[in-house]
Amino acid sequence: MSNIKKITCLAVDDEPPALEIIKKYISMIPSLELMASCNNAVEALHIIQDQNVDLLFLDIQMPQILGTDFIRTLKNPPKVIFTTAHRKFAIEGFELDAMDYLLKPISFERFLKAVNKVLEFSVQNEFEKDPLPERKKEPAESFIHFRSNRKILKISLEDILYIESLKDYIKVITKNKTIITKQSISSLEENLPSESFIRIHRSYIVAVNKIESYTSELVEIARQELPISRMYRRDVERILKLD
Repeated sequence: MSNIKKITCLAVDDEPPALEIIKKYISMIPSLELMASCNNAVEALHIIQDQNVDLLFLDIQMPQILGTDFIRTLKNPPKVIFTTAHRKFAIEGFELDAMDYLLKPISFERFLKAVNKVLEFSVQNEFEKDPLPERKKEPAESFIHFRSNRKILKISLEDILYIESLKDYIKVITKNKTIITKQSISSLEENLPSESFIRIHRSYIVAVNKIESYTSELVEIARQELPISRMYRRDVERILKLD
């Protein structure tokens, strides 16, 4: 990773103590570079227009405009990690393709976990230049192939926990590793057995037999809570037989 450029960051929060925590955490991670910080969306817009911002740490509840609404106004927004004191905003954050959302008060451990998602995506984006090759199919379709880090990886379908969309890329979370590859989640969905995998959100496909618990709004896999969107709720209810 030494040849990968630093990720430039902008921190936005109208609460000075919360903003100071984000700035402190950014300074503790060598791969991140704080370009600026501010306490409102108007100032943030000027900074984004004037400087190259890779990653935005954005508070959702701000006086002039919600952070989620602010992101919708940007034609080409940077990658974003939302910060919020309210869990209810999580699903909306996922629907805006946020890399993650952090629930206040934010621990450094949770902050680092969110940043690692961005770092994984950035490293893959730097090195993964070749288009995805046509995948080979095993006789019983028990394996699937992905290109990652200039290798073809053969992954057992039984090992896959869930798949997350990262815009033009996908992140495949398995029992033992995480793979990031350039492919749309919809094209992958077409090659997965429908009896074993279910789309619960435009950003998530999950392995049915890996679901540990669920409600009408989310499923839990490997201690991760993944949202069920309205678009896919009926199919999820049918397969999981939700009341």
